[in-house]
Amino acid sequence: MSDTQTLIENRPPSVAALFLERVERTPDAEAYRYPVPAASGQGPDDWKSLSWAEAATRVHAIAAGLIDLGVAPEERVALASATRVEWILADLGVMCAGAAVTTVYPQTNAEESAFILSDSDSRVLIAENAEQLAKAVERRADLPQLHHVVVIDPEGADTSDDWVLTLADLEARGTAYLERHPEIVKERVAALTSDQLATLIYTSGTTGRPKGVRLRHDSWSYMAKAIAATGLLTSEDIQYLWLPLAHVFGKVLTSGQIEIGHVTAVDGRIDKIIVNLPVVQPTYMAAVPRIFEKVYNGVAAKAREGGGAKYKIFQWAAGVAREYAKVTQDNFRRTGSATAPFGLTAKHKVADALVYSKLREAFGGRLRAAVSGSVALAPEIGYFFSGAGIHILEGYGLTESSAASFVNPGEAYRTGTVGKPLPGTEVRIADDGEILLRSPGIMEGYHGLPDKTAEVLEPDGWFHTGDIGELSNDGYLRITDRKKDLFKTSGGKYIAPTEVEGQFKAVCPFVSNMVVLGADRNYCTALIALDEPSLLGWAAEHGLGGKTYAEVVAAPQTEKLIEGYVTRLNEGLQRWQTIKKFRLLPRDLDVEHGELTPSLKMKRPVVERTYQHLIEDMYAGAREA
Repeated sequence: MSDTQTLIENRPPSVAALFLERVERTPDAEAYRYPVPAASGQGPDDWKSLSWAEAATRVHAIAAGLIDLGVAPEERVALASATRVEWILADLGVMCAGAAVTTVYPQTNAEESAFILSDSDSRVLIAENAEQLAKAVERRADLPQLHHVVVIDPEGADTSDDWVLTLADLEARGTAYLERHPEIVKERVAALTSDQLATLIYTSGTTGRPKGVRLRHDSWSYMAKAIAATGLLTSEDIQYLWLPLAHVFGKVLTSGQIEIGHVTAVDGRIDKIIVNLPVVQPTYMAAVPRIFEKVYNGVAAKAREGGGAKYKIFQWAAGVAREYAKVTQDNFRRTGSATAPFGLTAKHKVADALVYSKLREAFGGRLRAAVSGSVALAPEIGYFFSGAGIHILEGYGLTESSAASFVNPGEAYRTGTVGKPLPGTEVRIADDGEILLRSPGIMEGYHGLPDKTAEVLEPDGWFHTGDIGELSNDGYLRITDRKKDLFKTSGGKYIAPTEVEGQFKAVCPFVSNMVVLGADRNYCTALIALDEPSLLGWAAEHGLGGKTYAEVVAAPQTEKLIEGYVTRLNEGLQRWQTIKKFRLLPRDLDVEHGELTPSLKMKRPVVERTYQHLIEDMYAGAREA
C-alpha cells in the first residue's frame, strides 16, 4: 500500500477529530488571521491572529454552549453569515458538539431562508448580524422548531428576547458548562462516526426549491487527507480565504487547512480583495473565474487609459504570455521541463519587466498558485495568467461531491483542463459523455428527497454529475459543458454554449457575462452584459463620459465596439456556432436579481425569462428550419 493510500485509508471519522489532533500537534502555531477595522473607522484594517490553541478555546466554548442549549448529536444548527473567522469557529463548534451545520447564504431572502431552516429542522440559527436576525424574526411563526438565534455581531440587533443571545453570551455559557463538564467536547467528538451527518448544504436551484445535500463527517475527513496527499500545499503556506463559506468550495478549504496546518487569512469582503492581497501576501488562494476575468479586464482597461502606446505594449505582452504558457506547458508535458526557445524567452523577459511583474505584485508578490473552480475559466485567460507567472490550477467538483474531485497537479498543470482525480476518487465517462464519479466525498443523498437522490446516485455509489467531459490518456479531465446546457439547433448541430462564451471572454476585454442561445432555432444569438468599470473607462475616452452604464450600453458606438469583437469571435468558430445577432443588456447579471448563484454561476433559465423580449426580437421574422 502506498503512503498516499495509507494516509487516506487511515483517516479519522471526522474533521472534528482532525481539529483536536491539529491543536495537540501545533498548539502555538498561527492558525487564522482576520481583519479588525481601525477604531477611527479610517485607514487600513488591523489584522489579528489566532493560534490553534486560541482557536480551540473558542471552538470548545461554542460547542459546549450549544450542548448547554440542548443541541443533540446530528441535530442541525444553521449558519447564516458572510465569510469571517467566526464562521469557521462556529462551524467547528457545531461539529465538535456532534451536531450538523446547515449553511445559509447571507444574500438569501427571508422566505427561502425560512424554507431552509424548516426543511433542515434546524434547532439553532447562528446569524451574522441584525440583518440576518431580522429574517428569522420575520418568519418566526413558521419556525416552531427554531429554539434560539445566536448573533455574531450584535450591533443594532434586539437581543432583549430570551430567544436571542450573542455569540459572546454563547461562549460564556459554554465556558461555564465546561467547568462543570470538562470532558464533554472530547466525548462528543469521540462518539462521532464517519457516516453521521456533518453538513447540509442547499444547492441554488435554477427552478423550484433548493435541495439539501447531505454530506457526512467522512466526506470532510477524506477531503482533508486527499488535499494533503496532492502535495500542493505545505504547513508554510498562507492561504487567503474570501470565498463564501456557505458554498462547498469555500467550506472544503477549511478541512484541508486543518490537516496541513498552514495559516489562513479570512475576509469575505469582495471589495477588499485588491486591498488585502498586498497586506496578506498569500502563497495560495482559491477563486472563481469571474475574479480572474475582472483582473484581466482591469489591467487591459488601465493600459488603454495610459494611451495607445501603453495599450499596444499590453496587447503585445498578453500575446507573449499566452504563447510562452502554451509552449512551456507543452514542453513540460513532453519532456518534464518547462522550457521555451531563446527568442521567446527573451521577449518574455522584457514583457515580464514591463507588465507581468506589476501584475504579480498586485497579487501580493508571493503567490505560488491559485485554484479556480465553480465554473470554467476561459483557456486564453488562463494562458495569459500562466505566462505572467500566476499559475491558475483549475479544479472540478460539485456540492454533491464535497467540492474537490479533480485538481491540476502543480507544475504539471494543463490550462483548459481540470487536472486529475484526487487520490481515492474514481471517474468514468458514460456513453453519452457524462462524467460519473465515485469517492468517499460523494453525498449521502438529497435531504428528504429519495426519488431525486435515486435519479443521480446509483446503488453502487456512482454519481451522475450532469457534466459532459473528456479524459486524456494520462488522466486529465476536460469539461465541455453541462449536459442540460447543451442544445441542438434546428439544423441538427449540437452547441456547447459555455465553450463559445469562454472564447468570447478571451477576445473581448469588456464582457462580464454572455448567454449563447439557439436551441431549436436555425442560428445562434447572444445576450451580452458588459463589465461596468471597463466600459465606463472606454466611454470617457469616446465622448460618452458622465453617462450611466445603461446610457452607454444603449449608445450606437458601444454596439459597434462589441460588434467588432463578435466578428472576431465568429472567425474562430464553426459556421453553425457563429453568433448572428446579439443584444447588450441594460445592466450586468447579478445575485440580487436571481440571475447568478452566490458562487457566481449563471442561472440560464432565469436570464432567458427576464430577457425573453430581447430574445424574441433577435428571432423575429426568422425562417425556422
